[in-house]
Amino acid sequence: MAKLYITPENQIQRLNGVFLKVQELQNLPFTQLTTPLDPKSWSVLEVIEHLNKSYLLYYNKLEAALQNLPDTENDPSEFKARVWQKIVIEAQRPKNGVVKWKLKTLKRFEPLLDLSQLDQGDANKVFEDFNKLHQHLKTCILESRNKELKKTKITSAIGPIVLFYLPECYEFLICHIERHMVQIEGILSGIHQ
Repeated sequence: MAKLYITPENQIQRLNGVFLKVQELQNLPFTQLTTPLDPKSWSVLEVIEHLNKSYLLYYNKLEAALQNLPDTENDPSEFKARVWQKIVIEAQRPKNGVVKWKLKTLKRFEPLLDLSQLDQGDANKVFEDFNKLHQHLKTCILESRNKELKKTKITSAIGPIVLFYLPECYEFLICHIERHMVQIEGILSGIHQ
C-alpha cells in the first residue's frame, strides 16, 4: 500500500483553491444556490451548510489540541499518515473529479435549511460562516507547523474508532471539502454524484 505523506504547504494550497471556488459560488444567482437536482438531493447552499456543520464538530477539538501541544524547534516538512487513518482519508478524497466511495451522511451532519424560507441574506450568512470556519482551519494548519504533532490525537466526528494526529485530521477535513466541491460541480452541471 502506498504511503500518504502530508505537508502543510499542500494543504494550504488546496484550501486556497477551495476559498476561490466558494467565492465564485457565492456570486451565483440565489435560485441556482437553492435549487437541488431533485427533492432527495441537496442544493449548493445545503452542501455548504453541511460543510459548516461538519467542521463545527472539530473546531473546539482543534483549538484545545493546539493550546495543549508543546512547541518544537523542528519544522517537519511532511507527516506520514498511519495506515487506518490513510484509509479513512482516502475514502473521502475524490479521484480525478469523481467521488469513488458513496457514503451516507449521518443525521447530525445534515443541513437543516428550509429552502422555501431563505433569502439572499441567509445565503450570505452560510457563505460567511464557511469562510470564517475554514479560515480557522487554515490558521490551525499554520499554527501546528511549530508543534509536537504526535503529542495529542483528535477523536473523529464518528467517534473513537478513528483517532487523528493533527495533520491527518486536517487532511481528512480538506478531502471532505474537496469531495463536496465535486458534488457541487455535479449539482451545477445537472449530474448526480
